[in-house]
Amino acid sequence: MTAIKHALQRDIFTPNDERLLSIVNVCKAGKKKKNCFLCATVTTERPVQVNVVKVKKSDKGDFYKRQTAWALRDLAVVDAKDANKENPEFDLHFEKVYKWVASSTAEKNAFISCIWKLNQRYLRKKIEFVNVSSQLLEESVPSGENQSAAGGDEESLDEYQELNAREEQDIEIMMDGCEYAISNAEAFAEKLSRELQVLDGANIQSIMASEKQVNILMQLLDDALKEVDKIEHKLSSYEEMLQSVKEQMDHISQSNDLIQLSNTNNMKLLEEIEFLVNYLDLSKGHIKALTDGDLSSSKGIEACTNAAEALLQCMNVALRPGHDRLQAVQQQQQQFKDLREQFARRLANHLNNVFVQQGHDQSSTLAQHSAELTLPKHLPFHRDLLRYAKLMEWLKNTDREKYDGLNKNYVDYISRLYEREIKEFFEVAKIKMTGTSKEGKKFGLHGSSGKLTGSTSSLNKLSVQGSGNRRSQSSSLLDMGNMSASDLDVADRTKFDKIFEQVLSELEPLCLAEQDFISKFFKLQQNPALPGSVVADSTEIDGGLLSRQHNLLGDRHSVPSEKEEASIIRAMMIKVFRCIEPELNNLISLGDKIDSFNSLYMLVKMSYHVWTAENVDPASYLSTTLGNVLVTVKRNFDKCILNQVKQMEEVKISKKSKVGILPFVSGFEEFAELAESIFRIAERRGDLDKAYTKLIRAVYNNVEKVANESQKTPRDVVMMENFHHIFSTLSRLKIACLETERREAKHKYTEHLQSYVIYSLGQPLEKLNHFFEGIEARVAQGIREDEVSYQLAFNKQELRKVIKEYPGKEVKKGLDNLYKKVDKHLCEEENLLQVMWHSMQDEFIRQYKHFEGLIGRCYPGSGITMEFTIQDILEYFSSIAQSH
Repeated sequence: MTAIKHALQRDIFTPNDERLLSIVNVCKAGKKKKNCFLCATVTTERPVQVNVVKVKKSDKGDFYKRQTAWALRDLAVVDAKDANKENPEFDLHFEKVYKWVASSTAEKNAFISCIWKLNQRYLRKKIEFVNVSSQLLEESVPSGENQSAAGGDEESLDEYQELNAREEQDIEIMMDGCEYAISNAEAFAEKLSRELQVLDGANIQSIMASEKQVNILMQLLDDALKEVDKIEHKLSSYEEMLQSVKEQMDHISQSNDLIQLSNTNNMKLLEEIEFLVNYLDLSKGHIKALTDGDLSSSKGIEACTNAAEALLQCMNVALRPGHDRLQAVQQQQQQFKDLREQFARRLANHLNNVFVQQGHDQSSTLAQHSAELTLPKHLPFHRDLLRYAKLMEWLKNTDREKYDGLNKNYVDYISRLYEREIKEFFEVAKIKMTGTSKEGKKFGLHGSSGKLTGSTSSLNKLSVQGSGNRRSQSSSLLDMGNMSASDLDVADRTKFDKIFEQVLSELEPLCLAEQDFISKFFKLQQNPALPGSVVADSTEIDGGLLSRQHNLLGDRHSVPSEKEEASIIRAMMIKVFRCIEPELNNLISLGDKIDSFNSLYMLVKMSYHVWTAENVDPASYLSTTLGNVLVTVKRNFDKCILNQVKQMEEVKISKKSKVGILPFVSGFEEFAELAESIFRIAERRGDLDKAYTKLIRAVYNNVEKVANESQKTPRDVVMMENFHHIFSTLSRLKIACLETERREAKHKYTEHLQSYVIYSLGQPLEKLNHFFEGIEARVAQGIREDEVSYQLAFNKQELRKVIKEYPGKEVKKGLDNLYKKVDKHLCEEENLLQVMWHSMQDEFIRQYKHFEGLIGRCYPGSGITMEFTIQDILEYFSSIAQSH
């Protein structure tokens, strides 16, 4: 093994400046044995690095090669497997565990001992040794000054100990002093031995000379020990004296702890008492205000409000654990409950009396407004009650039952008051609309229902048919054609419009003010209501409405959400103003009976007020109610339009007189002018545009129907005149949604104008027309135009014969008869005679030029011409027009 060690040192480690300290022959555990060597090495350069190197014999020769090296600082555990029995196996724990089997236990122990020494010297005991015999480690411990000679491995380590710089310098100086040091080593060694003996002798003499000083030092040490004994004795006596003082201080410390604990308990008790006194104490002034405070004056209301809030704070104090078991706290809480119930009862009775008194006071002012179209203002009433708003909030939070009772009582009182005011208000509105007095029942206006009944002397604007059977005066397109002779003029409709606007303008602020008051007084949030919450069953007025509110609220201590509170507001408003919607519907029905075209005014006004209400609060009672009424107005408007269409379809014309402009065509013009004036500033025209479309289509269809049925007036004339009138109306009014119909009217007017002109001009030159139609037929059959003159029926003689039948005088006579006939067909209202005559002139000249062209092509060189010229034609038409 020694030879292998020296060989490894020489071949492997010396070239790498390393020294080999220990070696062990091993193989891996559990595998086919392949021997290798584990070597413990240190570097010769500082700082020293300690490594464990695995060396393996090469397969190609007898030399060894370095395979793997691990730094000793990476070694965590050395496991010898068994500390008591000889076992060649051991493990080294680097980054992973390596299991080895040594060739002998002695080699393993020597290697582990070397690792332990290197760990002690260089790594400061970092490595953990497991299952290693303590005896092995103890034997490895160096002793005394002979640490360098503790074992074989350590001797090897000292053998290779490197000289420091000073040692090297001293050896060089010594060798310089002996010139033969290198050439004669024995003489140099002998000289060194002699000098060493001299130094040893000097050391011995020095020691002997210092013996006296050592004795003196020993004497001083003995004296010091005696003094130490004295001091220890004194300290023992002091300790005995202090022992009693310590006991007394312990007693004092215990007393101080008890005093501190007592003080702490007293402070906590004082804190609890102050908490109860500060938060559960109600002043005498507050108690007096709750029991006897004046709820009529502003100062008394303020005092009661402050007292109620203080009481609520006391009752809502969060008691600490155990407070509720104190008798004083229980008594105080019971007193608070009694005060709350007493004040809540007193407040509810007072507010109920206020509701009743205000209802009587407000009723006394009805007579002042009976002759005017205004509603009484409730602002003073609201202002007085809003002084109690904070008390109502307190009642809402403390006694839900009494709060709900006040809610119900207020709704009952105020709803009856509003019902009287609103019915009286609508009575005045109906009287102003119809021009009747409430006492004059002979005019047929009874009560607040708004129904018109009576006999032949009923309302001035209502006509009578049969024996007392009344018919409402509803305007139609047929009536509007003769508007100048009707009593229903623009002034009447303007009057109705102003009255209806006044009604809506009075109702709107009334509802908004009442809703705002209910929200503030009863402390309810105005949020958009839940769909189908209270409104769905709003017809349950008397008992059901408030019961629904209780259903929303649950028990008396539950707090409703914002949406539920908004639903409560809507429920209260529905009951308070339960008569508004029926009265509005009755008023609308009356206006529709007076004049069905009043629905146009109502549609515009209602749409505007619904839009305004929705901008303020889309879910408010006012918005919902006006929206419902708007639906009724739209239905009446649609019904009015359908009636106009039905009356157009039922129109009958006289068989003995010419048709002219049909009544419903003139009526449509009047309707469009009226509608445009009404909807001029309207935001929403959708309903009117739909009505326009229905009416214009009905007008077009019925114009064509009348034209087909007309016997006195030609169909083309009826179509031409009426569509010309429609085209003129639409062009003047510039209705955007009827632009397509306007172009259609122009097309129909032009088409039938041309048709009538062609049909009429075929009569004055009838034979000439038939002759040239025959020529065109022959050409169409394939006969060349220059060969037509060879046809027997169309030769030159026949042409001259036909032309002679229409001299200029006869043509003028025929045109004069044509002018008279056209004049009989056309009506005076449209003034189309000159337009028609000019068109006939153009068409006649066009036919003349056509005939001349045919003569030139079919009878070339014949010299045949018409007996009148274009200039003659122009003179004929001009003179006829001037003569008439």
